[in-house]
Amino acid sequence: MEPISIEGTPKTPTVKFDAEQGIIEIKGRSIPENSIEFYKPLVDWLEDYKSDPLPKTKVNIQLEYFNTSSSKCILDVFKKLEAIHKAKNDVEINWYYEEDDEDMLEAGEDYESIIRIPFKMIEITD
Repeated sequence: MEPISIEGTPKTPTVKFDAEQGIIEIKGRSIPENSIEFYKPLVDWLEDYKSDPLPKTKVNIQLEYFNTSSSKCILDVFKKLEAIHKAKNDVEINWYYEEDDEDMLEAGEDYESIIRIPFKMIEITD
């Protein structure tokens, strides 16, 4: 599988999906003009990855901010990961948030309550 590597912009996050290492990263701001268009290749990639995942998949999410339409797309990404997890594969989700960013912590907790994969909440202190 070809890895996905998207350089971040002021409106879109940096994305790295690497099937050989089993590492998935989304970092930065997610306020794209069209969230569905931006996230569709990621969801499709995970659909392919799901057929032959590594025994352990590590997911690092470090978002400063995301808009409402992105939140639905991020949930779609998590649903694909949940399917991988349900197939008895190890999926580790690390949700990073700034020290004083209660909203981002709550967002991670909200996703964790929907998706049946334990999240590791990691506070970033500067």
